[in-house]
Amino acid sequence: MGNKIFGIVVLAVFVSGCVPELTKREVNTTTPESYIKASSDTLNSARTSWRTYFDDPLLAGLIDEALVNNQELNIVLQEVEMTRNEVKARKGEYLPFVDIGAGGGVDKVGRYTRNGALEATTEIKPGKEFPEPLGDMYLGAYASWEIDVWKKLRNAKAATYKRYLASMEGRNFLVTNLIAEIASNYYELLALNKQLDIVKQNIQIQSDALTVVKLQKESARVTELAVKRFEAQVAKTKSLQFEIQQNIIEVENEINFLVGRYPQRITINVDNFDELSPDGIRYGLPAQLLDNRPDIRQAELELQASKLDIKSAKAKFYPSVGLQAGIGFQAFNPSYFVKTPESLMYALVGDLASPLINRNAIKAEYQNANARQIQAIIRYEQTILNAYIEVVNQLSNVENLQNSYDLIVSQVQALEESVIISNNLFRSARADYMEVLLTQREALESRFDLIETKMQQMQARVNIYRALGGGWN
Repeated sequence: MGNKIFGIVVLAVFVSGCVPELTKREVNTTTPESYIKASSDTLNSARTSWRTYFDDPLLAGLIDEALVNNQELNIVLQEVEMTRNEVKARKGEYLPFVDIGAGGGVDKVGRYTRNGALEATTEIKPGKEFPEPLGDMYLGAYASWEIDVWKKLRNAKAATYKRYLASMEGRNFLVTNLIAEIASNYYELLALNKQLDIVKQNIQIQSDALTVVKLQKESARVTELAVKRFEAQVAKTKSLQFEIQQNIIEVENEINFLVGRYPQRITINVDNFDELSPDGIRYGLPAQLLDNRPDIRQAELELQASKLDIKSAKAKFYPSVGLQAGIGFQAFNPSYFVKTPESLMYALVGDLASPLINRNAIKAEYQNANARQIQAIIRYEQTILNAYIEVVNQLSNVENLQNSYDLIVSQVQALEESVIISNNLFRSARADYMEVLLTQREALESRFDLIETKMQQMQARVNIYRALGGGWN
């Protein structure tokens, strides 16, 4: 026994010396110390629950429903389930396989055959000759087991388990994006409804101005041209109303699709739009992305799995050790079937096999595993870099949108005052009707810009929460 073990070790050492060298690459997970110079704030909004971050109960209700009914999320959950089943299958590969079998049959050989001639020429006592036809019945258990000496099968199972965990992180990343997409569309829906209210107000204001112009025409203070220009302005604003209504339908149905239901109206509170604020974002440190972002953790687990794949592929260069065993009953007559030990049969076989010639397929698999590992390293580094850039972009976006919003507020205030002034001057015939039309148009556009910028601010707040890795927890 000792000589056999020594022989196996010598053979393994010989074979391992023929394993090809691989190109090595180390992973780089270094990130900048902070997003903004001299900042060391470790508080991070990604650690905040989405229910706290999005405190609108109507929005929270939509997200809750989407987390149950969204089709894409449920598809991914089934993929996670399949990966978990793959782990079970891999685990079974390094455990013994045991089967139970039973069978029966009859066999009659021809007299002018080798076996028939032997039976005919064999001296057998009367009553003891071979039965014709000769029956054969058996019942037994059979086992086979590849002894995982080099952890080839265990490493394959561990790699599959890492990929199962990676699929869970992929599911978390989808949840993060799903929540962000619903919130972004929800704020767009609020903005569109706010714009619709403003358009309806402007239609009323312009209609009142049109009435005044018509009265002035009757008193010969203005011409028919002024009346037609005001009528055209009212028609244009009414047309804008239907355009916004169509946009509202499309955004509502986008939310309905994400929630996993057929089109229906979305309940919102437009009055809350003016109270929305992008404040309260805590972005922490870049190194926290490695723990908070599900896509980064997914890439890390895929990298760990690829390293285990290399170990599993390398073990194929070494000898494999297998055992086969069987035990049961076998007889040609049912009356002899339970008679032991005569009908008892058993077998135990061990085998040792090692690739010796033409190992190109094993080498190719080993080198491909290494190439996939290098790919996983690059993909991991790329995911970290992309996450950092996303956060930096959104931080800049939040700051620039705030500066833009403050300026547009001033613009809206000035133009609203201009509308009042132009109307008063027009009534007293000290201003041209074109000044009134242009002022109303600019005031409407500026209020639209203000709502648009507010919406972009809230969407930037959503995007930075997603970029930081919030939402999945």
